[in-house]
Amino acid sequence: MYSFNDLSLDFRTRAVKLVDLLTVDEKISQMLHFSPAVSRLGIPAYTWWNEALHGVARAGTATVFPQSIGMAASFDEKLVYDCACIISDEVRAKHHEFLRRGDTGIYKGLTIWSPNINIFRDPRWGRGHETYGEDPYLTGRMGIAFIKGMQGDDDTYLKTVATAKHYAVHSGPEKLRHSFDAQVSDRDLYETYLPAFRDCVKEAGAYSVMGAYNRTNSEACCASPTLLQKILREEWGFEGYVVSDCHAICDLHLHHHLTDHPYQSAAIAVKNGCDLNCGNTYARLKAAFNEGLITEEEIDTAVTRLFEARMRLGMFDPPERVPYASIPYSVNDSKKHRRKSLEAACRTMTMLKNNGILPLSKDIKNIAVVGPNADDRDVLFANYKGIASETVTLLEGIREKVPEANILYSLGCHISKTELLDDETSLMSEAESCALAADVVIMATGINSRIEGEEADPRYPEFGGGDREDIELPGLQNELVDRLKKTGTPIITVNMSGSAVGLCNVDKKSDAVLQAWYPGSLGGRAIAGVLFGDCSPSGKLPVTFYKSIEQIGAFEDYKMHDRTYRFFDGTPLYPFGYGLTYSDFEITCSIGATRSINPGNNFLIEGTLSNTGDSDAREIVQVYIKTPKVGNKNPKPELRVIKPIFVPAGKTAGFSFNLTPREISMINDKGERVIKPGDYTFYIGTGQPDERTFELTGKRPETIMLSVTGESLKLDY
Repeated sequence: MYSFNDLSLDFRTRAVKLVDLLTVDEKISQMLHFSPAVSRLGIPAYTWWNEALHGVARAGTATVFPQSIGMAASFDEKLVYDCACIISDEVRAKHHEFLRRGDTGIYKGLTIWSPNINIFRDPRWGRGHETYGEDPYLTGRMGIAFIKGMQGDDDTYLKTVATAKHYAVHSGPEKLRHSFDAQVSDRDLYETYLPAFRDCVKEAGAYSVMGAYNRTNSEACCASPTLLQKILREEWGFEGYVVSDCHAICDLHLHHHLTDHPYQSAAIAVKNGCDLNCGNTYARLKAAFNEGLITEEEIDTAVTRLFEARMRLGMFDPPERVPYASIPYSVNDSKKHRRKSLEAACRTMTMLKNNGILPLSKDIKNIAVVGPNADDRDVLFANYKGIASETVTLLEGIREKVPEANILYSLGCHISKTELLDDETSLMSEAESCALAADVVIMATGINSRIEGEEADPRYPEFGGGDREDIELPGLQNELVDRLKKTGTPIITVNMSGSAVGLCNVDKKSDAVLQAWYPGSLGGRAIAGVLFGDCSPSGKLPVTFYKSIEQIGAFEDYKMHDRTYRFFDGTPLYPFGYGLTYSDFEITCSIGATRSINPGNNFLIEGTLSNTGDSDAREIVQVYIKTPKVGNKNPKPELRVIKPIFVPAGKTAGFSFNLTPREISMINDKGERVIKPGDYTFYIGTGQPDERTFELTGKRPETIMLSVTGESLKLDY
């Protein structure tokens, strides 16, 4: 028995002993995403690349949950955690079944390249729907929940490895990502782009971080001494491994022009802390070693981290010692898991307008279902998806829910100009005929992940390589809205998208608007359940819905000025944090006797949430804090606490929040996290404390003033 198999030793010691037995060539071979077997030592082959963003992806049948942006709309950490536990169960079950078949290929491993915790700063970015939205706090809370669910709670072994990506300052444009240099101030870096990564590393214990394609402040993210060494390892104490985005290392010489040759790119990436290469550039490390550009000790550091990760997953231990190795294959896509997917989809539904038409009566006789997303299965799934054994489109969900009703269906128009055909006029005429014969129109608008995605579908040339150039509904969808409005039949619009869409025309001409995101395999059933009142919508917007592209700055500009609710000075169509329910709620709260505290003290907010309406419903209590002015910034209120609470009609539930110094801290112009003496305003409500939210809901949050006295206090970031 080799000493690295000695179970009495800790994982780091075992990894060091294993690496000591490898030749330089063998060590280098283990730093590529496909790591071959080292037969002489009994080390099996392993492929590091696996995906599970909202369910096990690309590895056959799996439970498909709503896309991440929809999960963020739930504002519910426990829901995200519960779904991640299911996803990691299925990852484990599949992995061990594949091993029993001798299959160690791609998408079969336990190292998961999720979650995407980049900040969705611009709605044009095609990959924004992979994220948890535009707010650093919300993104951090969702990321923490996902990572904890994926990595498990065993004291010894990791269930899977979750990978926080793409580190850092990464959010398009997609077509420039291999060469782009994102220039940001210290303040924006520490205030917006890094907090979720910090939370996922320090609080959730993410064991892997993926570097981004782009440069940040002229340093390639996958070879950045600032990001990988100074911040990630020295400031945050990260002990896991760093993986490059796929083929990002070759960008150093091909597109960033930071080096002249592949072996130079490989050397500086490893020296600066990137341990694993998705791609093949690290195959040139032997040339760098021979040229004296990298030492064996530096290679050892990276390879040791990688083997320690595999050991923490139990790959070198008897299966009976690893609790997760016994998860049966039968859990995969089980009825229990599909029920959770349906529940999650219901909880993502975000009602943006309702003049009283919703919920619909199940006794309704004639329903027109129209629109390009009404019977489209692709729109359910988004990207990085598995294969669902059961799918329910919106049309199918409505047919299930009201089987006695007469359902009239028409495509109405195609999703985009690329798909326009000669029959577009006849499609609209058909949709009008359906509307005229119906008691209500349910119109399914939006986009799909063929339009917004990762260097997306070339069949859609009007979109910028995965990004959108505009936020308006594409194709002839707005014309369809106009024509249906003229029929006089009430319109309920269900918009499916992974990002903010320009819905001014839809809002004006619809009696109700429901944002359904990309809701997963059973999304149509969830939407129908909300439309017909089986459950009250409770989602909140994790992104600002702007009125038009004119309200947004240049896509390539990474300065946060006038971006997202935290810095935007205009009036949005629908604000961040907004979403309606079928009931009505009132909040009362207090912070006890004191109105003054010293920096560094915790303090308690207590309150009640009363359901004064007629429907059982879930509401999201949100706490926003406005801090004193720091430097040249007069800050807007920012989200600091979220708490979903289910309250039956006519009942009251209590809540409490113990706020820590970090939650009332701020970032100064130097990028330092500080608590400054002065007056703090706390807004406790069900949405943002802004005039647009008040205009839409008629409600203002409870407001509490608190004075912080004493000297300024600097916190660890």
